[in-house]
Amino acid sequence: MSEPGDEYAGEAKSMVDEVIQNALKRLETGVFEREKTSDSQRSDLLPPSRETTIIREEDYEVENIKWLTIEEFSPDAAEKKINEFIATWEYENSWLYCVDFMGEDDHEFDRRFQFRVRWSIPTRRKPIPRATASVYFTFVVSKIKPRNYPVEVFYVFETNRLVHKPGMSRFREKWLKDIIESKVIMMSAVTF
Repeated sequence: MSEPGDEYAGEAKSMVDEVIQNALKRLETGVFEREKTSDSQRSDLLPPSRETTIIREEDYEVENIKWLTIEEFSPDAAEKKINEFIATWEYENSWLYCVDFMGEDDHEFDRRFQFRVRWSIPTRRKPIPRATASVYFTFVVSKIKPRNYPVEVFYVFETNRLVHKPGMSRFREKWLKDIIESKVIMMSAVTF
């Protein structure tokens, strides 16, 4: 036998279940609509996905130049080749650079010539820049390879350990900006 209050409890339970089901339906619909709306807004506001960027990068061809042979090599010719190579890089016109011959190291099987390319952005207000960024080029001239073989060329950005080989990696102007920015931040933190 059922007690007198059981039928009311059953009715109340079914009413509560119905209210909960309706609330869940509204919640699901609301979430679904918000997701649709936010997805469409995100696709309008955000830049292309990383996948698109990678596809664009695959289409990019890294430019290179014809480097010197062992018999053609001289520090002056190497400096001209560095200028020719830098002309293939994409950077803003406000950057200026100078190429300095740093010296030569004699090794058992080769001679290594070092050059520094110092970059800066002088302005009218600050013609002497607060900081510069350097790229170091090394020409490895073999003593044992035939004279018609090309000279090996490597370059490294200041504060970085990654060794680049011409024609193998794409220049990024951001690398120079990061070097200068980190120097400016460091100089502002140091008090004398």
